[in-house]
Amino acid sequence: MPVSHHPLIDEFSEYKDTIHQLKINNAHFRRLAHEYEGVDKSIFRAEQGIEIVNDDYLESIKKERLHLKDEIYDMLRA
Repeated sequence: MPVSHHPLIDEFSEYKDTIHQLKINNAHFRRLAHEYEGVDKSIFRAEQGIEIVNDDYLESIKKERLHLKDEIYDMLRA
């Protein structure tokens, strides 16, 4: 199964312009997006075998990514 990143722009393609505007104008959103991107990269690296992590850690960062994604989605809909 191919492993891929989950960039916000792909996850929420219908909010592309909103994401751009919020990254420019909202420091909290910008921080969340930056944090999401970092966690997503960590998951990708772990799933590719670039970084070795245990299953519990991988599960916890996947949950963190999901939590960030939910918070970002709430901001996009507001």
